[in-house]
Amino acid sequence: MSHVPVMLHEVIAALAPHKDGVYIDGTFGRGGYTRALLAVPGTQVFAIDRDPDAIAAGQKMAAEFSPRLTLLQGPFGAMDVLLAGKPQVDGIALDLGVSSPQFDDAARGFSFSADGPLDMRMSKNGPSAADIVNDTPEEELADIIYTLGEERFSRRVAHYILEARAKEPITRTSQLAAIVRRAVPRSSDGIDPATRTFQALRIHVNDEMGELSRALAAAEILLKPQGRLAVVSFHSLEDRVVKEFLRRRSGMAASVSRHLPANDHNAPAASFTILTKKPQVPGKEESATNPRARSAKLRIAERTAAPAQKDFAA
Repeated sequence: MSHVPVMLHEVIAALAPHKDGVYIDGTFGRGGYTRALLAVPGTQVFAIDRDPDAIAAGQKMAAEFSPRLTLLQGPFGAMDVLLAGKPQVDGIALDLGVSSPQFDDAARGFSFSADGPLDMRMSKNGPSAADIVNDTPEEELADIIYTLGEERFSRRVAHYILEARAKEPITRTSQLAAIVRRAVPRSSDGIDPATRTFQALRIHVNDEMGELSRALAAAEILLKPQGRLAVVSFHSLEDRVVKEFLRRRSGMAASVSRHLPANDHNAPAASFTILTKKPQVPGKEESATNPRARSAKLRIAERTAAPAQKDFAA
């Protein structure tokens, strides 16, 4: 299955690329957004991905669009470091979560639909999902599954995992999926009982929520006034982080701190203007043809001329 960029037309329309504009594709994947940005003559794109496979696959595109495309390997949460010394940019696109090539490759261990090593590391380094499953204490494991997977049977799942790993290490996706399916009753919505646990482990292994928070703060630094930020999220945890960040940075939060009244005159000037009161969602045709798009939400904001804020929420 080839990677299909989610809400491609909406993201490109939001960024409104123009001649001589400079853009960041913070989640390069297989280059869908990047190619669309480079289709506008004179644009320059810095494409970031922590996955070495994505960077390797992008070399042909980099040669095709040289010198307008620069590939940078690293987490998008460090985009301000990766682009240190570069000029501010006109737009940033972030397509969150796992990419289709990662998900479809059983050897990467992201999916429970095919057997593979229990890995899930986007960057191919650091502790794997197998390390987390086999070494984490029961209560901490339950908390990970509950918080990041929103799995209401998290404590039962963690208990079943500990019983299984006491007999033999859990090293395969099929092993873990079978354990979770025994612990979680099958629901009427047809969603596999292993879905939420696998999501939680993937997010934890890759520190996805931390990377997202760092990426939003970095985007605030890198965007020039009137620069656009477009973020596509796929589950409520991601969307909530994006929504609350933009509310704070746009001055829409009820109170920036519990120690300050709302609209306090000491609050920093808004650094973003929100352009989507409610997130955009894919059209019916895209949802029908691309299953990955069905849960997608797009939020768009425009940078003001105010200085980047430090996170002053208490």
